Amino acid sequence: MTRTLRLLASLTLLMALAAGPALAGDAAAGKATYDTLCTTCHGPTGKGDGPAGVALTPAPRDFSVGDFKFDADKNGTPGEDADLKLVIKNGAAAYGGNPVMAPWGHLSDADLDNVIAYVRGLKQ
Repeated sequence: MTRTLRLLASLTLLMALAAGPALAGDAAAGKATYDTLCTTCHGPTGKGDGPAGVALTPAPRDFSVGDFKFDADKNGTPGEDADLKLVIKNGAAAYGGNPVMAPWGHLSDADLDNVIAYVRGLKQ
């Protein structure tokens, strides 16, 4: 009986660990959203050099640096996925950022997770 319980516990742990990365979002799916909504300002490689972005002051965030300044959820740690989700959903102006960063409130939680996974992957 003890061996069976250990085996079940091990399988449960393995399943939980395997499920973890899937919760982070699908970067490939996020690229489609990024290409549609973000490239104009942030550029195709996320350097903030999109065709509209070069005319903006301040310049759009350079995602290749991987540095995010907003602590949108006010927990003391800026740049977490929860912060990015709020900024994308509500727009940067809601957190003291550039009002040109439009709110994309129509995106589902899965869409937000996917685009965040893609944006995080742009860090060089």
